[in-house]
Amino acid sequence: MKVLPVVLAGGSGSRLWPLSRKSRPKQFLPLVSGQSMLQETLSRLNGLAMLQPIVICNDEHRFMVAEQLREIDLQAHILLEPVGRNTAPAIALAALYATQSLKEPVTLLVLAADHAIQNVAAFQEAIMLAATEAEQQKLVTFGILPTYAATGYGYIKAESINSASAARAVEGFVEKPDLPTAQAFMQTGEYFWNSGMFAFQASVFLQELETYRPDIHQACVNAIATAGSDLDFIRIDAQAFSDCPSESIDYAVMEKTRHASMVPLDAGWSDVGNWAALRELKSKDAQGNDCHGDVWLQDCENNSVYANQRMVAAVGVKDLIIVETEDAILVADQAHCEAIKTLVNRLSDAGRSEANSHKEVFRPWGKYVSLGEGERFQVKRITVRPRGRLSLQKHYHRAEHWIVVSGTAQVVRGEETYMVTENESTYIPCGEVHRLDNPGCIDLELIEVQSGSYLGEDDIVRLEDVYGRSEKS
Repeated sequence: MKVLPVVLAGGSGSRLWPLSRKSRPKQFLPLVSGQSMLQETLSRLNGLAMLQPIVICNDEHRFMVAEQLREIDLQAHILLEPVGRNTAPAIALAALYATQSLKEPVTLLVLAADHAIQNVAAFQEAIMLAATEAEQQKLVTFGILPTYAATGYGYIKAESINSASAARAVEGFVEKPDLPTAQAFMQTGEYFWNSGMFAFQASVFLQELETYRPDIHQACVNAIATAGSDLDFIRIDAQAFSDCPSESIDYAVMEKTRHASMVPLDAGWSDVGNWAALRELKSKDAQGNDCHGDVWLQDCENNSVYANQRMVAAVGVKDLIIVETEDAILVADQAHCEAIKTLVNRLSDAGRSEANSHKEVFRPWGKYVSLGEGERFQVKRITVRPRGRLSLQKHYHRAEHWIVVSGTAQVVRGEETYMVTENESTYIPCGEVHRLDNPGCIDLELIEVQSGSYLGEDDIVRLEDVYGRSEKS
């Protein structure tokens, strides 16, 4: 039976703030290697016979997903969730879409986009075992061989058998335990961490979902029936999907089904859930420090220091997490890294933009970075990818000056169309219809100086847009 990867790419990753934020959460960041975690998730399937994957993501991340897939030269079906409804509805959408589009039996391999796995060969062996087990009408979960008494993971109690690698029946699921209970689990050898990865036939999962949660099943059937295409995306109907209850696959199906099976996985797995977990994956110097960027330490021990924009120096500190970004600096005791999520919630409640977005903002045509602003001006560095095109638009409250730093710009201004090359500039008056294109084969880099009475991003009226965005920004 054919295997179809389904990658769940939602989530905010707030425990890895300030690198991970709502506008660009951890699954889209290169935290472990030069690839983003989403790209790593898909790349570690290389060499296996797989169908074109499905990636499920939030609507606001759709162009980021498409660009990261393009960077690794991979085609995928991208399903857009209009609202988050947890894992059971997301997987149901993928199962229904796969069943309708392929019109043949298929096994789904459900993966999270933000996990790290060090031993790819062992992981692929486990996948093949899980796919074989799924052909026996089993709903297979991957159980991680515990390396310590973790209290932050759910556990799976599995049948005790002689083989360390064979699939085994699931006897139960356990919520996150306290430390004494977790230590007792470690001693028995019958408990595994719940990884949140699965393999099962699409039809078997849908049948079990309809049995135990018919409300979720029906809501997803309705949402898929009214789904539409939007460029390279499959857009789920917002109104239909909003009626769906929010529930995890564990609660909705896995804890109820009589067909649950588990494949043990010992492959250096981590969910990279916080800074302490990420630190475990990093190499350290002789003093136990892991440093990234322009970092200078003196008499420091066991620190994680990330310098992204500026030099970071520290003297005589230990057991700290220090993260510098363009607009925020985090200093935290490693023992309190779980509390970062609470801090981010407080920042969000206070209306601080730093809680959710970076100064570097991604768009379908490229990105921009805010360099500075004042009462009536703002300066941005804009990068437009080759063949990228901004919308045909106008502004009611601001004028714009564009200075090309590298590449060539094609500019539409009113009735004019002209080229602007390196070290040249042009001016867009307030209220003038305009558009910016990159017709070349290298990135177009330019400095934009905005001036006017109001400089908000919502002062954009789109008249035409090749990316299908709404008229009002």
